[in-house]
Amino acid sequence: MARRALILVEGHRSSGLRYVQAAQRLGLSPITLSADPAQYEYLAAEGVEAIRVDTDNLDALIRECSRLRATNGIAGITGFAGEDESISATVGKLCRHFDLPGPNPASIERCSDKFAQRKLLEEAGVPIPAYRLVANAMGIESAAAEIGLPVILKPAVGSGSIGVRLCRNVDELAEHTTYLLGGKHIWPSSPKMLVEEFAQGPFYAVHMMGNEVIGVESSTFHKAPYFVFSGGTFPAPLSDDEHRRITDVSQSCLGALGLGWGPTAVELRWTKRGPVVIEVNPRMSGNPQPVQLAYGVDLITEHIKLVIGNECNLRRSHSHVSIWRSLLPDRDGILDWIDGDSRAAAVPGVAEVKIYIEAKTLIVRKGDYRDSIGYVMAVSPSLAQTKAILQRAVDLIDWSIKPFPTE
Repeated sequence: MARRALILVEGHRSSGLRYVQAAQRLGLSPITLSADPAQYEYLAAEGVEAIRVDTDNLDALIRECSRLRATNGIAGITGFAGEDESISATVGKLCRHFDLPGPNPASIERCSDKFAQRKLLEEAGVPIPAYRLVANAMGIESAAAEIGLPVILKPAVGSGSIGVRLCRNVDELAEHTTYLLGGKHIWPSSPKMLVEEFAQGPFYAVHMMGNEVIGVESSTFHKAPYFVFSGGTFPAPLSDDEHRRITDVSQSCLGALGLGWGPTAVELRWTKRGPVVIEVNPRMSGNPQPVQLAYGVDLITEHIKLVIGNECNLRRSHSHVSIWRSLLPDRDGILDWIDGDSRAAAVPGVAEVKIYIEAKTLIVRKGDYRDSIGYVMAVSPSLAQTKAILQRAVDLIDWSIKPFPTE
């Protein structure tokens, strides 16, 4: 009997292996298509089939999937956006081409352009920050003057907080303008940027599957002016009214953007005027494991079930509290050593300790998700207990970064 393949377009350093393992548990054979399979270490480590193909080329992907379909039954196709949001739309197009369940590629493309997304949310009456689309330094200066400092300046297309910065004064605005337009930031096409009001207040990420809100996670950031996640708590400690208002605004985003198939992550802040939507991502959040630890809902497995045309089960089996903390370097240099991760992993209640890099690795902080060198995740029945477990584990991990050698 021909095996049933699950095609994974590209990979993911946090969730990629979990997708592979979940597919195997469901009796599927995962096959990864990637422009550079070697960048995903788990593929070789786990002996996962991987094929090199230009994932920016839809025709090349169609040819490869057609070739695979001739020898395998393709049960479904999904993938990972990573830095390139266009992959989510490509996956939708592949699903349409092969008549397989998947997201609407047109809706995904509208979401991937943050300006188009903003317009649709605004038209639907969803609360969002004030914003302007700009293409040059003069436009940035003018938009910031209209909105009023502080503002967020960011590319209109992108993910992982790459190129996103809080500009608190005219000097910071000029500095980031120079960075974005001076050749350091890589643009997929001509530069398009958003200048946005800085919506101030606690940050929340809403995990959704289909039209259903699974839960709300509270998140914290490392040092301004960048937006590098430093940790998160699931479920977020919210009042019933706060939870209801966040749920309502999140579901209104789906209608405004034509979403509602598969996973969606809505990012928002609780401001003086209540929930204000920062961004809607038509994909799963970077790491859905906190949901599984706290509620027993394996979003990755349930997503794959949808991808292969089965029904998913989003029912909670328990109600705990999970907290994660990102390990973030405080300087650039060369990682001399990192230690204590195995001791941290042995602390009762610690669910996972992940270190991304090895000793002698070059560290150059960029002010985005790539700055993290790992994370620790803990779970217990209560918020206070989980906080104590996590702190005990994090305190056991230490590292040393040597300055770059000078000539």
